[in-house]
Amino acid sequence: MAGDSRASANAAAVLRAVLEHGPVARSGIPPVCGLSPAAVSRQTTGLLRSGLLRELPGPGPGGGPGGGPGRPLVPLDLNTGAVSGPVTAALHIGVPASTFGLVDLRGQVLARRSLPHHGLDPATLPRTIARRLAAFLDEYDTGRPLLGLGAALGGWVRPDEGTVVRHEALGWRDRPLAAELSDALGLPVRLDNHARAVAGAEILFGHPDARHSLVHLFVGNVVDAAFGIGGTVHQGPGAAAGDVAHLPVPGSRTPCPCGRTGCLQATASDTALGAEAVRRGIVPEPSVGLLVDAAATGDPRADRLLRERARDVGRAAALLLDVFNPAVLVIAELSSLLHEGYLDEIREAALGAAPDPTPTTPTPTPPALRIVTPHAGPAVLPCAAATVLLGPLFRDPARLT
Repeated sequence: MAGDSRASANAAAVLRAVLEHGPVARSGIPPVCGLSPAAVSRQTTGLLRSGLLRELPGPGPGGGPGGGPGRPLVPLDLNTGAVSGPVTAALHIGVPASTFGLVDLRGQVLARRSLPHHGLDPATLPRTIARRLAAFLDEYDTGRPLLGLGAALGGWVRPDEGTVVRHEALGWRDRPLAAELSDALGLPVRLDNHARAVAGAEILFGHPDARHSLVHLFVGNVVDAAFGIGGTVHQGPGAAAGDVAHLPVPGSRTPCPCGRTGCLQATASDTALGAEAVRRGIVPEPSVGLLVDAAATGDPRADRLLRERARDVGRAAALLLDVFNPAVLVIAELSSLLHEGYLDEIREAALGAAPDPTPTTPTPTPPALRIVTPHAGPAVLPCAAATVLLGPLFRDPARLT
């Protein structure tokens, strides 16, 4: 919390209570956030004034005993109103394309658009992204307050500095990306690795068990991971945690540029999958989107290759389940996001690769059933990018008030 302020902590507790339980009357907030009614009243007044909360039209039941006569209960909720509700701009920078989004306080994606990178120079890409993103925001400007930009991408990112330390595919080193985007857009910008961003979105908006512990595995052109416990995503020294590109995939003999075989990124990344799809004559260019479309239209070769990738991802997931034993393991991988059959394939492979528990090992939830896809589905990338900005706001609403 900013300045270790009790007021900030109390405001955050109220805001999170409304996020998780709203719409809710003021009288319903103290039991779920642990604050006194007087403290809740003070904080809701400030949060209403700042525009983060709103009173919903139409009072609830009376406040008398048994719901009888008494002062009406006016429900509070996060301010997602179409006129006054604050929104966040979102940017995910991938290798083949960037994704723009506009996201409300509940993580709902209100608008999104893709910017293909084909033919764009990575050295000048941020300027192009900023120009196109500004046009996107102008197009969807309805007068709602814009809080700033949350941005996410793969590779090694230091969020406190807003710096991309290393992104192999784009050739970026020690690039002050947050400052570049902020200068170009005239907005506050927060930047983080996309695996940590997805993990943060799951903690804030997703499966309740994710707040206890989760591992997130991101499988795209870049393959990386994130680990969270007690509602906090681990960054590690230098914010370098989450590099699983060379995690071994049991059974894989795919050569890796590092000199070994069977590394996760060389085996299961979108780059590797697209190249293999072209080699097998399934698609004319190395595009996982085309491969997924081919499978959806009934091409058995495309389906077979996607299931092969799903099994490789599942075997890697089994290693993460074994090491971390999280309450939830979230996998962001395109085919399983769009078609549950590939998620089932991942789960089955993970279950087959996991060690058998001993009779004394407690297993309240079978490991394979703890493997889920992101709650936002195909909108995972803009939702996660927005959470890079929204997460700190929910931890310290005084940033806005």
